[in-house]
Amino acid sequence: MNRPEFDSIKDYAEFSKYYWYRDELRKICKDHGLKVVSGKIELNKIIEEYFNGNKIVPEKKSSARRKKATVTELSDDTGILECGFTFGNRFRDFFSKRTGVENFKFNVDMVATVKKVKETCDESFTLGDLLDIYYGRKTYATYDKSALQWNKFVKDFCSDDATNGFENRLKTAANLWKIVRESDRDKVYSRELLEEFKDRV
Repeated sequence: MNRPEFDSIKDYAEFSKYYWYRDELRKICKDHGLKVVSGKIELNKIIEEYFNGNKIVPEKKSSARRKKATVTELSDDTGILECGFTFGNRFRDFFSKRTGVENFKFNVDMVATVKKVKETCDESFTLGDLLDIYYGRKTYATYDKSALQWNKFVKDFCSDDATNGFENRLKTAANLWKIVRESDRDKVYSRELLEEFKDRV
């Protein structure tokens, strides 16, 4: 079954059968006057609410977004918004000192959390809270692992010996992915899938 146009989909259960890129979700939200955010999980939730009859519309710019960062001394109690948090060296050094990890790297849930804090203008969320996210003591926003479906599909495709005969394996994988993406099938690679669509890829 080919993926239908968004406006012909009747409910969220049907919508969820298909794979949507983040840019497609953003366009759907924009075209229907819904709030447009950056993460796929949040975009899907907005679209789910739309199907439930609840229209989440864009917010007016708050003063929290316009406020300039005035904090020079960082502590666990420093707000993410008040210090103008970025994933740059200043904050990497702060977390390196707090964790004892010399080459500190922000994990994906920390990145998702900061995005959500900024989108919702949550002035109560602090660097200490973000440290709790790092240690797994708190959950605020999680990284959308469904965004990795394509990566796993290609990896599984390339590890299958049956694909060795294709001249341009990445292009073949992309063609096969397009068939799967636009269908209501599971978004996973299998040799059976390759056999079924060998003539089309």
